Amino acid sequence: AWSRRGFPFGVLAVLALLRARGVRTAVVFHEVRDDRADRLLDRFRIAFQYAVMRTAFRWADHSILTVPVEQVPWLNPLQTKATFIPVGANISEAGFSTKSNGRRPRALRTLAVFGVTGGVGIAPECADIGYVVKHASNRVGPLRLVVLGRGSEQAEPMLRREFDATHVEVSVLGLQPAKDIERTLCEADVLLFVRGHISTRRSSAIAAIPCGLPIVGYRGPETGGPITEAGVELVVQGDREALAEALGRVLAEEDLWRQLHQRNLRAYAEHFSWEAVAERYIQTLASDCPQIALSTDPLPAHAVSSAEPKP
Repeated sequence: AWSRRGFPFGVLAVLALLRARGVRTAVVFHEVRDDRADRLLDRFRIAFQYAVMRTAFRWADHSILTVPVEQVPWLNPLQTKATFIPVGANISEAGFSTKSNGRRPRALRTLAVFGVTGGVGIAPECADIGYVVKHASNRVGPLRLVVLGRGSEQAEPMLRREFDATHVEVSVLGLQPAKDIERTLCEADVLLFVRGHISTRRSSAIAAIPCGLPIVGYRGPETGGPITEAGVELVVQGDREALAEALGRVLAEEDLWRQLHQRNLRAYAEHFSWEAVAERYIQTLASDCPQIALSTDPLPAHAVSSAEPKP
């Protein structure tokens, strides 16, 4: 957003101007790492971006991270200036209770894939989805795969080729309004997440949590609490065999599904609801702006008492 070619001079210019005007600033660092340094230019670009983020971190009065500080490669994990606040779920409270009685009995289990990476990432992602879902189908029988969100329409031809002459029914929905996304996730049995690894900044994975929808996906450098407290079954990134095995277990074992479902509902209430996220922002910003705390209505007890990330 700050640069077409990945050299974000603009963010430092804006911060410098605000500092010169005496404005107190809070900076949210949403994406804090890039491990795709295949070319020399990429390594130089990433090093430059890390330097810019370190400078912005020093200049800001408050620095807010969407992943725990120990997972940020350009920061000393012992520093105390940063505040960790996970991304909230972009699903309304309606989704929180829709499946509170457990999944509905039906013959055809449904898998949801929310978002597919475009560009060069689309082919390996579709291959992962194809391998994992076909192996799960061999274990539990016919399945329905629903793919929605960004990149889903571009991935449709590859996915249909993957599942041609199989027992997997494919439905590609494309971009959907928020209410339709909520309904689709609440009606599914599992969210399959292969867009890299799961972390507390991946809103397309977090969207499943208020629906009580178990998540099967990859773990990686940013994977940690509180996302690991949710209803997730994670394997090492790139291990398709283990991912297929995990997906088959969640689909086949009702007790495991219910455990993951309940863990999602607890994690949502404690960490990923907008009430819990807002309370963390209030606590952070009110430290030198008391009027924020005074002008804000009290939040429910669960948001106040348990929004702090657990060690």
